[in-house]
Amino acid sequence: MNSNKSTNGTRSTWVELAALPLIAGFALGSSFLLGGDDSLRMIKSFAPQIASTSLSTSTSTNEGTNPGRHVAEFKAEATQPWGLLKTNAAEAWRIGQGSEKIVVAVIDTGADITHPDLEANIWTNPGETGLDKNGNDKASNGIDDDGNGFVDDVHGWNFVFDNQDVRDNHGHGTHIAGIIGGTGTARMSGVSPNVSLMILKYFDPRKPNQNPLTATVQAIKYAVANGANVINYSGGGLSPNSEELAALSEASKKGILVIAAAGNEHSNSDNAPYFPADYDLPNILSVTAIDPRSRVLPTSNYGAHSVDIAAPGEDIFSTMPGGTYGKMTGTSQATAFATGVAVLVMASHPNLKTPAQIIEHLISTGETTASLRGKTRTRSTLNAYRALAMHDETEVELPVTAADLVVMH
Repeated sequence: MNSNKSTNGTRSTWVELAALPLIAGFALGSSFLLGGDDSLRMIKSFAPQIASTSLSTSTSTNEGTNPGRHVAEFKAEATQPWGLLKTNAAEAWRIGQGSEKIVVAVIDTGADITHPDLEANIWTNPGETGLDKNGNDKASNGIDDDGNGFVDDVHGWNFVFDNQDVRDNHGHGTHIAGIIGGTGTARMSGVSPNVSLMILKYFDPRKPNQNPLTATVQAIKYAVANGANVINYSGGGLSPNSEELAALSEASKKGILVIAAAGNEHSNSDNAPYFPADYDLPNILSVTAIDPRSRVLPTSNYGAHSVDIAAPGEDIFSTMPGGTYGKMTGTSQATAFATGVAVLVMASHPNLKTPAQIIEHLISTGETTASLRGKTRTRSTLNAYRALAMHDETEVELPVTAADLVVMH
C-alpha cells in the first residue's frame, strides 16, 4: 500500500531464496538462471545455518479458537528466538493465537507438510476430503471432486509440475511456513500458532528451464479462487508484469491481503521499484528486514515512500524439510513475520474488514524506530502485542513478567 508504485510492463526479475545443502542437486551458494516468457529469474541462494541452540518449551492445550491444537509456551528460564521477542509475540499470544479459519496462501517452494511443527496447520481442501460416491478417498481418487480444475488438490498445488505434490525440495517454503504458523508441537512456534497454510509451489530446483513468473500468476489465481484470506509472497523483481498485476488486482477486489517482500536488491525502492511489493494496489503490504538492533539489513530494499513496515529478518530460526530446523536471512523472513501478525489481527479484530484497514493497523501499532528514518514510510517496526492490544485507539494493559524481558544473546 505504497505511494510510489507502478502498474504495467513486463518483468525481468530475480527472487531471493535460501538453499539447503545438496538437495536435488541444488548446491550451496549456487545461482541459477531460469527462463520465462520474456524474462529471466535469477535465484540467488545462501546457505542457512542449522541452529544449534535448543529451545526450551512446554506444550499446553490452546484454549483459544481451536481447542485441541497446541502452542509452545516459553518457560521462564528460556530465551525466545529474537524475532519472536522483538515482535512481542509471547505477549500477543495472551490475547489471541490466530485461527484455523484464516487461510494463508504460501506461494513459495512448497512445504514439508508432515513436519511436526507444521502438520496440524496445513490447509485441507474440504472438497477433496472424505469418500466419493464409490467409497474411494477423495484425496487420492484421481478425480476433481470439487470441480475447481485441480485433481486431488488436498493441501494446495504444485504449479511447477502441475500436480498435487507440494513437497519442498529446496527449504525456503518450509522455513517461511514455520515462521508464519509453526504449531509449537515439537520445537518452535510460528507467529500465529493457529492458522491454515495453503501450500502453493512455484519453484522447484529439480526442474530446469521452468517459468516461476507464470507459476506465480497461476498460484495467485488459485489462492483467489479457493478461499485464501492472505497471500504471502517472498519473491519479486525490478519490472512489473501485467498478468501478475491483473491477478493481484482480482485479489484486491476479493478483499485478500497480500504481504510481499520489499526485496534483497540492497537499493532504494523509491527510485527502483520492486514487484509485486510496489504495485499500486491497496491490498499490498511491503516489508523490509531488520536485525536485532532495528537496522535494515545491508541486503534489504528500503524506501521512505515505497516500503510500509520493517520486521525481523536476520538469522531467523524456523522449520526445514525432513522435520529439521535452521536459520535463514532476508526480506522473505520479515514478510512471514508480518503475515503471522496479520493473521493474529484478523482473528482478534474482525472489525478490520479490508486489507487497507489491516495494513494501516499493522503500521500504526508498530514501534517507531529512529534507525528507520528514510527506510520505511512511518519508521515502523512490527509489534504483535501492540497490534492486538490496541483497539479503537485504546491500549489494553497486560502484566509483563521478567520472563518476557529475557533477550537472546
